[in-house]
This record gives sequence, structure tokens and C-alpha cells, in this order.
Amino acid sequence: MRVALGVSYNGQAYQGWQSQPSGQTVQDRLEAALSRFATQPVHTLCAGRTDAGVHGLMQVVHFDAPVQRSMASWVRGSNAFLPPDIAVQWAQAVPDGFHARASATARRYAYVLLQSPVRPSVEAGRVGWVFQALDGEAMRAAAAQLLGEHDFTSFRAAACQALSPIKTMQRIDITQRAMQAGQTGMAIPVCYWRFEFEANAFLHHMIRNIMGCLVAVGRGSRSASWMGEVLQARSRQVAAPTFAPDGLYFLGPVYDPAWGLPERTPAFDWLP
Repeated sequence: MRVALGVSYNGQAYQGWQSQPSGQTVQDRLEAALSRFATQPVHTLCAGRTDAGVHGLMQVVHFDAPVQRSMASWVRGSNAFLPPDIAVQWAQAVPDGFHARASATARRYAYVLLQSPVRPSVEAGRVGWVFQALDGEAMRAAAAQLLGEHDFTSFRAAACQALSPIKTMQRIDITQRAMQAGQTGMAIPVCYWRFEFEANAFLHHMIRNIMGCLVAVGRGSRSASWMGEVLQARSRQVAAPTFAPDGLYFLGPVYDPAWGLPERTPAFDWLP
């Protein structure tokens, strides 16, 4: 039986998703838990790998179950052996033709950014941070230039293993949520910015590199039209530095509704 799982995790303690010799990755911990529950080795394939420090709200994996268990048992049993910062949210039997990565038609990410004169504390590691006021309209104008099919070489990490830098950005939404902050003695308004990205696929560090450019535009150090210049240059050297991983969340893949898989988990609803 092929089984698909929806997995959420806080990435702060891990060296990314993909298994490494250190064993300190989300995949290593998940496979260890599944193997203990099944009392046999279990190997998983995921919808999209995440980097060190990046979080997942609905990573989807599939595996071919070596034993018969109910779907509820896969959830409860694997969670019994997982650390507190990783949890299986749902399990579902899928046809043998389902593939967590190849069956996905798109992938979704969110970046949560705290705008505040004071650095985050409770949210440390869970949000990015800027201490200048950002211009939302300028950032939206810059982001609009990335929509559609483009060569995203300027936003690609040197270590990227993708066969092609050409991707299709389907959606970028930028929203702001004002907060009731105490007296800080500074005039910068406190708020959360949420950036949502949806594309057919992403390059290594692509969103973090785009975020560096969007924040440069939001601060006013670059014009909105500069984003188009960066895109056309097809050179990592002209873009802004890579932004921190702290506020980046993999929201999960998008599948054809025919597979009948959940589109979100309860973890989505606590993000600003």
C-alpha cells in the first residue's frame, strides 16, 4: 500500500529536509519514527526539500508501507516516536501512481516578516525581521514583474541542482497586519508582513533571494523597476543578499483534486 503523509515541522533545529550523514534532518527523524512504528525500514520521498531553518506547514511525503496499518495508526504511531517539533498531520492511502513530487502541479511558500524597531524574541527563528518601515505598494509593483514564466538565474543559489532556471511564478501576494505595540520611543509602526508565493517549482534559495530584493525595494534603497533589471540580468551578482531563512514556511504542494488529498492543515491558521 502506498501512503501519503502531511507533515509539519519547525525547522530551527534541523539541517534542512534531506537526509544527511549527521542524521539531524527532518527526513532522518521522520523515517526513524516510521521505521520504529512499522518495525521495518521505511523510506520516504517528499514534495519539496527545505533548507536549514526553514519550516514546513504541510510537507507531503509518500512511501510504500511494509506493513498493514490504518491511516489513523500511521498518524498516532509515527507521532509517538517523533520529537515535539515534527508532527504528522494526516495520512491517506493513495494509488501506486501517486508521487509526492512528480504529481504536484505547483508549490506554495509563505514568508512572515516582522517590521519592528525591536528584534523578535518569542518569534525568534519563526519570523524574519526588519527595523525600517516598508512600502507595500512598491514591493507589490516589484513582485508583479516576477509573475509568469522567466529565467530566474538571478535568484538561484550557486549550489542549485535544478536542470533549468526557467520557472513559472503563478502568484505573489503581499499583505500587512498591523499590531498593537507598546511604547518603543520610535516612530516605526509595528506590523507583520506576509508574502505568499506559488510557482510550478522553485530553485534553491529562490524565495530567500527574492525576499532580499523585495525588502531592498520596500526600504526605498532600490526602485520597484530594479526588480525587472535583476530578473533580466540573469546574474546572481546583481541581486540583493540572501535573506534569512527564519520566516520561510513551505505551505505545501498543489495536487489535482482527483487525488483527494488535504489542501491545508490546522497549522496554517496560526501564521500572521
